Amino acid sequence: MTAEARVVLYSRPGCHLCDDAQVVIERVCAELGVGWQEVDITADEHLHAQYWEQIPVILVDGAPHDFWRVDPTRLRAALTR
Repeated sequence: MTAEARVVLYSRPGCHLCDDAQVVIERVCAELGVGWQEVDITADEHLHAQYWEQIPVILVDGAPHDFWRVDPTRLRAALTR
């Protein structure tokens, strides 16, 4: 994870879908040399209220990309445009 994250993963502890999304994001971002970061929504009341039903939520370049599941092909395509 780097400060120049193009991908943001909103997640919460104990979320198996979040764990699955993290694996895909780590792999794709490492392949492409792209920074990413994970944000725990339980640490922020606003984020928790906004995303608790949809996590994991993935943003690419600040825009919503996916929620619940991450497709590696689709993520790779979004990052190489």
